[in-house]
Amino acid sequence: FPTRRSSDLHITNPAPGHVGLAKAMRLALADAKLPGDAIGYVNAHATATAAGDTLEAQAIAGVFGSHATDKQLLVSSTKSMHGHLLGGAAAIEAAISVRALCEGVVPPTINLDRVDPEIDGLLDLVPHEARRRELRAVMSNSTGFGGQNAVLVFARV
Repeated sequence: FPTRRSSDLHITNPAPGHVGLAKAMRLALADAKLPGDAIGYVNAHATATAAGDTLEAQAIAGVFGSHATDKQLLVSSTKSMHGHLLGGAAAIEAAISVRALCEGVVPPTINLDRVDPEIDGLLDLVPHEARRRELRAVMSNSTGFGGQNAVLVFARV
């Protein structure tokens, strides 16, 4: 399970463009020896904060390019259902990502009624309802206080 970490300079706010998370996503893909288009689903860290969610969406679009912006990549935040578990968030989101990979069901971001106009239409955010999708590989993003970024990639063997 390739994991990559990086850090931002601010204790609570991501760097512009969420460059630390983008770096961690690229490194995790490299460690997994997978191209971006192998990933079918990203479980975003998304905590429903304007700055964090917008920057994470932009970072995902930047890392995955047309695979994301052409809506081939599904993105959701399961925190919308289980809440933010602080230190436990990464573990449960990783487990949910593996379950999505095994079951071919991408969990939704519930209650997603308004998207920041800056990113509206940028990604397929899987609002309200789960979707079936055959998945080859998935990614789970996690960020934390102190500017920590960690990314896991899980793939079928």
